[in-house]
Amino acid sequence: MKKEEENQLMHKSTKAIHAGSLDPPVYGEVSVPIFQSATFSFPSAEEGASRFSGERSGYIYTRLNNPTNNALEENIAILEKGFAGMATATGMAAVTTVYLALLSQDAHIVATDSLYSASRVVLETEFSRFGVRSTFVDTSDLRNIEQALQPRTEMIYIETPANPTMKITDIRSTAEIAHRQGASLVADNTFASPYLQRPLEHGADVVVHSLTKLINGHSDVVGGMIVTKTETLFKRLRKVLSLFGGTMDPHQAWLILRGVRTLPLRVERGQENAMRLAEFLRYHPKSSG
Repeated sequence: MKKEEENQLMHKSTKAIHAGSLDPPVYGEVSVPIFQSATFSFPSAEEGASRFSGERSGYIYTRLNNPTNNALEENIAILEKGFAGMATATGMAAVTTVYLALLSQDAHIVATDSLYSASRVVLETEFSRFGVRSTFVDTSDLRNIEQALQPRTEMIYIETPANPTMKITDIRSTAEIAHRQGASLVADNTFASPYLQRPLEHGADVVVHSLTKLINGHSDVVGGMIVTKTETLFKRLRKVLSLFGGTMDPHQAWLILRGVRTLPLRVERGQENAMRLAEFLRYHPKSSG
């Protein structure tokens, strides 16, 4: 059975634990090693030339590719059921890479009004310098999205559930609106994580994450992730990410990969605790409900 087929058969909890590994392992290790190396040597000058030209795969320089980073990227991409992932230095590195890669000069973007503050501010203060215009609306009401569209709308960017308002946007319907417009749909899936929601399954083209939060879960490292639905989008975004240098350090990747292994347990317990708290408050004598 092929590795891709095995991944499809795994339960999402199993994927969180086992997806993303070296194939084959270097020494039979069960934990992905930290390849804390800036550069990689080549067995021959010819091999080096073929890697630089793109004729052969292989490692060259950690800004471009690293085995530890690749393990994390594979893990999150499998959880999101996407084509491939790209690990970034921070969540904002993921967001700005998407903006840089998919928005052209003088483009227009429609975005959730309660967007993470830095994701909004960078559009309003930096991308606006290049003619990018932004319209922020309550995307929980699809009519607002339809009314905000303009001839140069190239992207609809949603955060659902939004943090901290918890507003929900209908991903599938928003994807239909975006694609009719000829625009891409980008979804920030940080709050739910792929354990609870997979926007690519509902029509989104790109998913972004701040790995700093639920996926890592230990408040000891920052990081981001981009997952694309198609190979074409992956190649476009990967090129921009490498050129602008927002890539992740392998030690970051190892820490986050360690964190994602416990994601199912943490999410399930969090859901259970939230339900208990809600029921307690609902039936409390002082509850207005």
